Amino acid sequence: MTELDQVLEALYARRPESQIEPRLNATRRAVELMGDPQLNYRVVHITGTNGKTSAARMIERILREHGLRTGRLTSPHLVRFNERIALDGEPVEDQRIVDVYLENEAILDVVDAELVAKGEAKLTFFEAYNALAFQLFSDAPIDVLVLEVGIGGEWDASNVADGDVSVFTAIGLDHRKVLGDTIEEIAQTKAGIIKESSIVVSNAQEPNVERILRDRSQQEVFVSGSEFALIDASEDGFGTRFSVQGSFGSYPQLWMPIIGLHQAENAATAIVAVEQFLGRAIADEVLRSALADTVSPGRMHVISKEPLVVLDGAHNPPGIVSFRNTLQQHFAAPRAIGVVGMLSDKDVYSSALEFVGVFDHLIVTSSNSERSMSAQ
Repeated sequence: MTELDQVLEALYARRPESQIEPRLNATRRAVELMGDPQLNYRVVHITGTNGKTSAARMIERILREHGLRTGRLTSPHLVRFNERIALDGEPVEDQRIVDVYLENEAILDVVDAELVAKGEAKLTFFEAYNALAFQLFSDAPIDVLVLEVGIGGEWDASNVADGDVSVFTAIGLDHRKVLGDTIEEIAQTKAGIIKESSIVVSNAQEPNVERILRDRSQQEVFVSGSEFALIDASEDGFGTRFSVQGSFGSYPQLWMPIIGLHQAENAATAIVAVEQFLGRAIADEVLRSALADTVSPGRMHVISKEPLVVLDGAHNPPGIVSFRNTLQQHFAAPRAIGVVGMLSDKDVYSSALEFVGVFDHLIVTSSNSERSMSAQ
């Protein structure tokens, strides 16, 4: 067992990230004892129901093209834990994770003891992981952190950081047991990442959701369809071509190797988020170079062209609608075979309805996750 394996075993022994502890005091205490490392760099904070990681990757790549040293914190990972914590676009080395854990293990123990003394649960996996990542980025050091919310926003462990720009991808119904049964309740929780000094940039939202974001903000608000616009998005090879009317500039005929018109909406929001972070338009050659080099693994991800094999991580009805539309619009395959597995805490009935008519043949399977729903 490697040192990293031992560290991950200790972290995974904590309450899993699927079992949320709706609080900020625990993470806030951990980073306080670390010296508040999350205050040592600027932050772009991202929430939403779908598209968070894609938007995070787009924003980080554009910022990096400007010569900034970037950190990116996302979840979950697809293959290796290190994917969650990226420096300059690359997963961090094992040793950085080992070092930051060993240097702060005593702090985690102190916080655990304080919480237990107050009758509260110890730091969860997600709380400990976020606190350690904030310290790792401070040690690096970085100029800006592109920070993805785990679940919700207001009491998510990531929210001990203050976003210069608060970014919202599409908000819909998911994690209803935790976030609420209505889109308005969910939006209220997600709007909790908006701080006093945060500029808000958002995908197009339902009217009630947009109103909540505007009411919560004390700074400027930029919503797609009002303050900026996605124009003429279309499929183009194994990617998407689109134009954006931003908040500072116009960006015609952009291309990225990410498939899906919904991803063009995420890209438009990412572009305006970077504009607002920088306070100016993005140079044409900088933006084109960054987008052409942006990837979003596991999102309409072509892993084979002959035969055509596509992976997608859609896990709620709105995500499956985007997947279905993209499959039909972009590929228009004469014969499609689906292989589908879901986790037991997902809305399988509503999701299954969205699969009707999509595939000629559907293979139902189950993953090796403890949360997996049986194929039967």
